[in-house]
Amino acid sequence: MMKTYQTLFKQSNSLLFNQPCVMQKDALTPFALTDVFIQYVATHNVPIFHFWQANQCVILGMKDTRVTNLPAGLNVFKTAGYHFLARNSGGLAVVADEGVLNFSIIIPNSTEEKITVPEAYDFMTNVIQRAFDDFTCTIEAKEISASYCPGDYDLSINNKKFAGISQRRIGTGIAIMIYLSVNGHQIERGQMVHDFYKQSLEEEFGNNGYPPVDPYSMANLSDLLQQDLSVEDVKKRITTVLTADFIQELSDQPLQTFIGQPTENESFQKHMAKMIKRNETILNDLEGVPL
Repeated sequence: MMKTYQTLFKQSNSLLFNQPCVMQKDALTPFALTDVFIQYVATHNVPIFHFWQANQCVILGMKDTRVTNLPAGLNVFKTAGYHFLARNSGGLAVVADEGVLNFSIIIPNSTEEKITVPEAYDFMTNVIQRAFDDFTCTIEAKEISASYCPGDYDLSINNKKFAGISQRRIGTGIAIMIYLSVNGHQIERGQMVHDFYKQSLEEEFGNNGYPPVDPYSMANLSDLLQQDLSVEDVKKRITTVLTADFIQELSDQPLQTFIGQPTENESFQKHMAKMIKRNETILNDLEGVPL
């Protein structure tokens, strides 16, 4: 499998977008950008790598918007000083703040040699394992069921989850996305999501596919590796793996220049409008309900 990816990346240069920490007013932009990038790589056969962070944000899956008492759950976030949004893909709630790094690998998926869902997950897992292979601990990919947004490709050390992986596919492009809890207050993040489900699901807490979140099921990479790590440290480790193992040349691109191109700008505006509409619908459902 890895030979397939190496062959893909050796065929062309790749683009890197290192997006500054996204504040509340721009919170929807990374999700619109992901769809722009997926369509771009499918057309241009140029892999894209995207780093981003968000400021005090809870990212909800669409299933989260269908809880029993959504206003009560959202009040938990507001009380904690977090804003919230609903993303344009599956999964459940995750927390984004300045101690959490979001990283996406966006690659073409040609009709001649389709990349399977497990292969894509395995690829991201391999990149992260390589990024920290100078440590003696083992990074495992397995579900940590009591974490928030649990899945088969949760990444953990000693059964403590620090990252979760997801995918989004449009046409002949794929985005493989991961969040990594690098530093900060992970137990508090977990407690907040636990309280969201407790308040919003009431007696149905832990049922119907919603996780019974245990704040102690997750931890930061810094704590698990017993080394102070910054988000920038983790970015450097990941880019080192990419340039060493997979890419001939990695070009760090100004995001505004890319989005300023007419075709990409039109695509970005289209996908932003979809994200705005999705989130307006949720907020309209809450109109008149005290939070």
